Amino acid sequence: MNIGIIGAGNMGAGLGKLWAKAGHQVIFSYSRDEEKLHQLATSAGANAKAGTLQDAAAQDIILLAVWLPAVDEVIENVAPLDGKIVITCVSGLQPDFTGQTVGLATDLKISVAETIQQLIPNASVVEAFNTTFAEIIASESRQFGSDFPSVFYCGNEVEAKQIVAKLIEDCGYEPIDAGNLLVARALETLATAWVQFAVSSHLFPNLGLKALQR
Repeated sequence: MNIGIIGAGNMGAGLGKLWAKAGHQVIFSYSRDEEKLHQLATSAGANAKAGTLQDAAAQDIILLAVWLPAVDEVIENVAPLDGKIVITCVSGLQPDFTGQTVGLATDLKISVAETIQQLIPNASVVEAFNTTFAEIIASESRQFGSDFPSVFYCGNEVEAKQIVAKLIEDCGYEPIDAGNLLVARALETLATAWVQFAVSSHLFPNLGLKALQR
């Protein structure tokens, strides 16, 4: 797969490295520090390179991993994303783990993921990876004893979700289909509770969320 990473912070960097290691072609973009961006691409190996925002947006699959206030700017500055699969792990949490996560300022009644879908209506938006931590993604393995953490994902297009499920597996997680994009409202609330519980219990970031099945 050809994957464009928009946002070279901890989440974007970590997931991009894992996908490059799994054999996907990855372009990292959208960093305030160009030198850091090139160093990131070099550290990710032969399957990765640094590029512009437009380079990343030209790929078949795009990971949107930016701070919430940057979403509008990013989408306004890329070519139409018609036909693209856009994975979003955008969160409204602030660095101190406070903040609103359900909805952008334009409409607080819907989720961040649904609002992104409204901004790029001809793309297939899938929400994923917002219930795991960048520190776990960056670790040697996602394995906890004999278990692998679950990653819930949701979206409206079946084929897009199947592709994202495989990408979740490539990162060492168990993919759990949570339904259509409407469910992002619940997933974003769960993500907030999960992060804040981990911090308040002093267990952050060494926790993995697991959906047990009989």
